[in-house]
Amino acid sequence: MKISFLLLLMGLLGGVAHAQTQTKPLSKAPYNFVVGTQTIGASYGFTTESRLVESARGILEMGSDILKFSLPTKPEEGVTAKNLTEVVNLNPSVKTILSLPFSNVLMWAYPVEERGEGVTNPLNLDANYRELYDLTRYLLTNFKGTGKTFYLGNWEGDWHLLHIDPNYTPTEAEVKAMIDWVNIRQKAVDDAKRDTPHEGVEVYFYLEVNRVQDAIAGKTRLSNAVLSLTNPDFVSYSAYDSIGGDIEKQLPVALDFIQSQLKTKAGLPAKRVWIGEYGFPAMRYSPQQQDRESRHVMRAALNWGCPFALYWEFYNNEVEDGKQQGFWMVDDKNQQQPIYRTHQQFLKSARTYVADFKRKQGRVPSREEFNLHAMNWLPLQ
Repeated sequence: MKISFLLLLMGLLGGVAHAQTQTKPLSKAPYNFVVGTQTIGASYGFTTESRLVESARGILEMGSDILKFSLPTKPEEGVTAKNLTEVVNLNPSVKTILSLPFSNVLMWAYPVEERGEGVTNPLNLDANYRELYDLTRYLLTNFKGTGKTFYLGNWEGDWHLLHIDPNYTPTEAEVKAMIDWVNIRQKAVDDAKRDTPHEGVEVYFYLEVNRVQDAIAGKTRLSNAVLSLTNPDFVSYSAYDSIGGDIEKQLPVALDFIQSQLKTKAGLPAKRVWIGEYGFPAMRYSPQQQDRESRHVMRAALNWGCPFALYWEFYNNEVEDGKQQGFWMVDDKNQQQPIYRTHQQFLKSARTYVADFKRKQGRVPSREEFNLHAMNWLPLQ
């Protein structure tokens, strides 16, 4: 996803949702199939539903129970929310997609109320705490028994530190502000979980990083200057800087580097780094190349042990000079691309494998067993 997307993000951080139509309680924890996609800022649609709802339904129909989207913070669909809890409680589109049977729901969650310019401005720390605390309590209360797991996080955090300038060197004060921002957001989620009895639902906090190759080279970035002084539940890696060469060699090196900066955390898996974004735009890759390169990313993620590997994205969001850039699974003519069919077949195979394994073994496969077997579903053609 390009830097220019920040402009879209700042518009998006303002709008979507409806009243909580509760999903049916699940009797057992759902199995995580790792690979999935997301819908943020879709530039087209084909039905009368909002683009967010339409694309979320499309992801579900593809066979995925993972959804990633952005919580809007500006007026939308006739709703002017005062905080994130009102967004999820009042916005018709958000309410609809949260009622769909997704087991893992990842959300960009920035406070509606901002008192100072800049995401990590110290003036906004109180709003970050209050809004994430209240949102976490709302999710734990209103989705108890559903088996859903929510992940509250951000978009490409290095850009917040670098002011969208890849050559910028952050000051010590800016690094401290980022550390404080991460810590207060994690504290909000932790405190809300402590204060809210809950069962059959979970909420975690994540920090997304993106300039990892810079950090490996010694530049001041989130991965080497912030992570070791914070301890987020999970780290998302927007991995465009590691997918331009030999993906299955380069990407694990970056994942190892991120993981090395984390302290262990009770109750969480050893591998807490996932791939939050990767993609290959149709403007530069044929449909077949787009699919093949994506298979390399998915294979690397599974082999390393990522909790998620999320393709950018279901419908394309980037348009330049009136031309779709082609970050898509389904194009602007409503044509499913090879990468869509790869995900669809992978998820079908995954469900069959887990069901067969459980029938024969009396248990679901371990993460290692699943990941090893899943490589068979991603041959390189």
